[in-house]
Amino acid sequence: MTRIQTGRIVAELVRKEYITDHYIRVYLYSLETHLFKNTSIGDNNKIAVPPSGLDEVHFPTLDENRQWVYPPKEVAPAIRTYTHRGIDLEKNELIIDFVDHGDGGPASKWARESEAGSKLGIMMRTEVKEMYPEVEWYLFVGDATAIPVLSAMLETLPETAKGVCIIEVHGKQDEQILHTKADIEFKWLHNATPHISSEMADTVKNINIPATTKFGYVAAEFSSVKEIRTYLRKEKNWTSRELNAYSYWKAGVAENESEKDRHKEKDSMG
Repeated sequence: MTRIQTGRIVAELVRKEYITDHYIRVYLYSLETHLFKNTSIGDNNKIAVPPSGLDEVHFPTLDENRQWVYPPKEVAPAIRTYTHRGIDLEKNELIIDFVDHGDGGPASKWARESEAGSKLGIMMRTEVKEMYPEVEWYLFVGDATAIPVLSAMLETLPETAKGVCIIEVHGKQDEQILHTKADIEFKWLHNATPHISSEMADTVKNINIPATTKFGYVAAEFSSVKEIRTYLRKEKNWTSRELNAYSYWKAGVAENESEKDRHKEKDSMG
């Protein structure tokens, strides 16, 4: 198995801005930003959020079984998965977008409360990753947590591509202008309680899927992803190469506690 090349850095907050009512964009500075010059925009990363009141990052390590080995509890960071949204090599800055859930989750809490100079650990692939295959028709489906990766893919689609993009956000005020050269139909769904229910799966089932080469990317809450995967794979006979679906979170369960269930669901149909 080829070992994925990764790097890790400690970056400092330079500035942040609310790009919608529930979306925070943060700009992070580090002299080591160049380590990620070849990283694909849209690839995921792991952020290490230090405990409240601690202004330093103590990275965990991976053992031979690819399991996290944490430093002592009092300094151990919370590890969360986010998206590499952008890089500015001239300014040595990385960009990450956070959903402000309004709860006590460590990542969104850090994004809300951090100030200039606040530190964040970043662990990320240092090489190019193919985000999607070249096909004629695309289906993108995601909730607020997926907007960064969907945005990155939409921005790089060729003009000849067509497709549908379904995104569920809190309300009208959280819709964003997503740029693409492709012929994409956008469907915005509004849902203030995504942890309770969602209309994403029903919306997917009402899409007219053309008989052509296709690819789907789905990223949302566990239950929605499972229902959409089952529909596309079993009822529409999509192959595993035609669909990349992964649940970013599971309602009522912290990311680190739901990771095993989410990976198991992803691998359930091969």
